[in-house]
Amino acid sequence: MTHTSPAGPGASRRTVVAAAGASGLVAALAACGSGDNKSTPAPATPETPGAPETSTAPSSAAAGALARTGDIPEGGGKVFADRKVVVTQPVKGEFKAFSAICTHEGCVVRDVSGGTINCPCHGSKFSASDGSVRHGPAQRPLPAERVTVQGDTIRLA
Repeated sequence: MTHTSPAGPGASRRTVVAAAGASGLVAALAACGSGDNKSTPAPATPETPGAPETSTAPSSAAAGALARTGDIPEGGGKVFADRKVVVTQPVKGEFKAFSAICTHEGCVVRDVSGGTINCPCHGSKFSASDGSVRHGPAQRPLPAERVTVQGDTIRLA
């Protein structure tokens, strides 16, 4: 007695299972479309573990405000991943800003410590004073961003 699969003679059980799986996937995807062309917002997803804190003040973000001067430590800085900018205070009262996107592979930098802006992906480090490369593999400095300080508020220019 010879056993033949529904996929035809010579088809293995694996072929039949794969074909059934693909058919099920097509059916499931077809069922997803309701035909009403209305968008449903995607559910919120949690931040990536280890990602830097981001500013959460939507009203001040809309006005361009990033932080209060007291939020940026002297000799350090803060990463605003949601705005893709990092603000530093290399010396008391002097605020600088740079792109938070590493020039090596495009990762968002994680933090500012020890006088450098640090990328978690491949270990690149940039000067908190001028954005220059202090440690590779990045070859290009972080581009400067313009900020203004009005009173105790730091804003993107």
